[in-house]
Amino acid sequence: MRPSRRHDLCMPSLERIDDLGTILSIWAHPDDETYVAGGTMAAATANGQRVVCVSATAGELGTDDPAAWPPERLGRVRRWEARAAMAVLGVDDHRWLDLPDGGLADLAPEGPVGRLADLIDGVSPDTILTFAPEGGTFHPDHQTISRWVTRARERARHRPRVLHEALTVSQVQEWGDHWERWGIFMSDDRPAGVPDEDVAFRIELTGAALDQKVAALTAMHTQVAPAIALLGEADFRASNAVECFVDAGAG
Repeated sequence: MRPSRRHDLCMPSLERIDDLGTILSIWAHPDDETYVAGGTMAAATANGQRVVCVSATAGELGTDDPAAWPPERLGRVRRWEARAAMAVLGVDDHRWLDLPDGGLADLAPEGPVGRLADLIDGVSPDTILTFAPEGGTFHPDHQTISRWVTRARERARHRPRVLHEALTVSQVQEWGDHWERWGIFMSDDRPAGVPDEDVAFRIELTGAALDQKVAALTAMHTQVAPAIALLGEADFRASNAVECFVDAGAG
């Protein structure tokens, strides 16, 4: 690994980015990874660490206007958008499982879990980044990915550490109303947030590092444009400046 290079952070993480080693980042839809871990992945690639990102689906159902965006068209565009976002973040290994958007929970888990176990053994990551069991926004696809990753790690020969994405109590207090207006929660449940002291890894982006993450997000125009229009650019930036993770074992 090359010596650490400064990545424009407002405060140091509880663990250094170096401590994550090789990262395998596993998510349901393109844009999940950038919202939840874009700054973390960019800091790791800038530091010379290997980052492999996996999207289970192309997000082909991710629209409120399916007449204008039929699944085949939207899926194709979202793949292009993801390629642009990964280029901004410096991630040059992005893989697709080509599974159906909105239908992960209906699939027999044996096949996907086996594929993920093979991927873990093939990449040999030090750290997996993925969803917590509730899936962040309570999306069934997110929750399914969390279950699959847990089972895949148990099956794999290689046993990396798993970090689950987390919204902290302070984040929920500051941004909960904004997220409600945005409509990101796919359930009547709402996250209570994890205590800040339970966070294992936290990165807070400022300056060029935050610009980089926002540029990657805005490359995903079909998904991000409505959020920016609703929240305004300043709040959109600020609400995406902090990424937190907890140890899966502690979760």
